[in-house]
Amino acid sequence: MGAMQTNAEDMPEDENPAPEAANDVGLGIDEVETEFGSAAEQIAALQAEVMAQKDRALRALADAENTRRRAVREREEANRYGISEFAREMLGVADNFTMALNAVAPEARKDPNIETVMAGIDMTARQLQQALERFGVRQFNPEGGLFDPNVHEVFMEVENTGKAPGTITNVIQAGYTIQDRLLRPARVAVAKGEVSAQKIDTKI
Repeated sequence: MGAMQTNAEDMPEDENPAPEAANDVGLGIDEVETEFGSAAEQIAALQAEVMAQKDRALRALADAENTRRRAVREREEANRYGISEFAREMLGVADNFTMALNAVAPEARKDPNIETVMAGIDMTARQLQQALERFGVRQFNPEGGLFDPNVHEVFMEVENTGKAPGTITNVIQAGYTIQDRLLRPARVAVAKGEVSAQKIDTKI
């Protein structure tokens, strides 16, 4: 029985695992801590990427909404003001009708033939005005009002009118608007005074 008992000192070195086991446990903890640290960094990086993607998505949505609103606004403006150039050309026709009506003296209209022709011209001129109005083009006549450089163009200044300076004494050419914009300023004669004759830009 005594011969079978052995001391730990008599055991082979490779059969005593205590020191190496302790070292192995220590390395395992370090590795686990390293792995956890690496995972936390990866999570933080993924969260940052998610936020960046979210920001890009929100910006893209905002750009798309702005583009949609701009397209709607441009379409509305095209519907309201798209005929501006055509309407401006038609104003020359309306002016010619007006000049034709004003060119015939009242005495000449006593001739039935001339009166018939003038009635036809007058009817056509009215139909043209009505057609323009259906598309938002309206005439304005500022005679008797005060000169406004935003909507009037001075053609001439008149002295000794007995009216306040800047008063519109005569309308040489009627003005027109399209919807809420100026299509053509009224060309006017004004009582001479401090008002300076200036031409305004009528381009839309």
